[in-house]
Amino acid sequence: MTASVRIVLAQLNLRVGDIRGNLQRIVDTATHARDELKADAVIYPELTLCGYPPEDLLLRSSMQERIEQGLQQLAERVSGIHLVVGYPWQVDGRCYNKAAVIADGRVVASYSKQKLPNYKVFDEKRYFTEGDSPCVVDIAGLPVALSVCEDIWHSEPMQQARAAGARLMLNLNASPFHMGKQAEREAVLRERCAEGGMPVLYVNQVGAQDELVFDGGSVAMDANGELALRGAAFVEGLYPVDIEYDQHSVSLRPGALEPLPELEASIYRALVTGVRDYVGKNGFKSVVLGLSGGIDSALTMAVAVDALGASRVEAVMMPYHYTAEISIHDAAEQATNQGVTYRVLPIAPMVEAFLDTLAPVFAGMARDTTEENLQARCRGVLLMALSNKNGALVLTTGNKSELAVGYSTLYGDMAGGYDVLKDVPKTMVFRLADYRNSLGPVIPQRVIDRPPSAELAPGQKDEDSLPPYPMLDEILRLYVEHDQSARDIIEAGFDEAVVTKVLAMVDRNEYKRRQAAIGPRVTQRGFGRDRRLPITASWAIEE
Repeated sequence: MTASVRIVLAQLNLRVGDIRGNLQRIVDTATHARDELKADAVIYPELTLCGYPPEDLLLRSSMQERIEQGLQQLAERVSGIHLVVGYPWQVDGRCYNKAAVIADGRVVASYSKQKLPNYKVFDEKRYFTEGDSPCVVDIAGLPVALSVCEDIWHSEPMQQARAAGARLMLNLNASPFHMGKQAEREAVLRERCAEGGMPVLYVNQVGAQDELVFDGGSVAMDANGELALRGAAFVEGLYPVDIEYDQHSVSLRPGALEPLPELEASIYRALVTGVRDYVGKNGFKSVVLGLSGGIDSALTMAVAVDALGASRVEAVMMPYHYTAEISIHDAAEQATNQGVTYRVLPIAPMVEAFLDTLAPVFAGMARDTTEENLQARCRGVLLMALSNKNGALVLTTGNKSELAVGYSTLYGDMAGGYDVLKDVPKTMVFRLADYRNSLGPVIPQRVIDRPPSAELAPGQKDEDSLPPYPMLDEILRLYVEHDQSARDIIEAGFDEAVVTKVLAMVDRNEYKRRQAAIGPRVTQRGFGRDRRLPITASWAIEE
């Protein structure tokens, strides 16, 4: 005899530390799933109650009390449906990353995450103790196993669940985005389905938390590794999965299969999500940025407007003697195209005042980057003044390539609170600009076509100081994202002198990156929580 169960995947944007708000989201969505979607159960993302990643909030003495109260309220306020929620739990001085099934006014089963990631952006062993056993619970007559995020990337939890009699695996996730991540997830899920001989329901959160962006993409996959459902990327949603089973088999009815976004689309949407949530969750009214007429600031503004709306974006052109007329024209054109507040604040009087004051000190010394940096720092002062006066967050506009080699000015173009392109290589900046214009032209084509320049000196071009960006970005990818040595990179076909120069620049500028604004992570390894190198170090590049 065939039976059925409907389980809803709740792909939500939760807030770290907001236990009361997250609890209300659970109550509201569970009520909708029960009453409107006629669901038997709802599964939520990892650490649903406290949000992910809570970091050292887990060390607060009041965390356990708040979690206990939250679980009790869920049990009291929601009935007639099974809730599968994530939360941290303290026992005898140890903290566990838990998932629980709540039904009939109580916690009927709980599971402790067994595989704790401690690489790249993850440091869960700092906070959590590993679980050591499976959890199988009956939901509408079907024996269901619980697992949490990293568990599904390993064989043992699935094998344990199968041995314990499970016929369906539920997996709660807070899996951050990077390029190509969804394809990686689905490949891993196919392996687990084959090993366990059972379907997997995988729910992932969406939204951004500081530098991490979560892309959703929740899926239901049958025992044969075929997708029955894929949720949309970067948006919230409740996705019902209908499951039919008898004593011999468990099958999933086909549901909506949202397409995987193309590479540029996925990165662009990740940037938009990062800006929207950082600004919104931190209570900023608006953003302000320097719009130079160059491609980095142009793309930054396009992302900001798509994230927040034109009424919450202010762009400032701050010309100096070396600013080309076409830069001024192109910046004004884009500001008009996107309908933002736009103003022009010339910096020549400020720069000249600084130079006059410093003239006795600099007497007899040749001009160098000192004078160039003064221009950038004057611009930074103006933007920070606007920020202070209006409560706007300053968006910096540097890309990953520049940040890697120190092609940026401390307290100048690095001044601000959030760097939209921090993890976007320069070559990808061009691709994203083309992608955004394919949705509707906003960035003047000349901005994309012109050779990149900081315009801090007459006729200056980026390639006067740096290798061509395609070469630079590939060297940086091998060194920064894959930790390859100079020898490895040279053997891959790059000129030894160029490699040595680039790697030395990367290492030398670690002190700058430690002072840089955070920004959304979109590559496999960004400058932030997943790349931790000493500032003070004697490390020979040739080694």
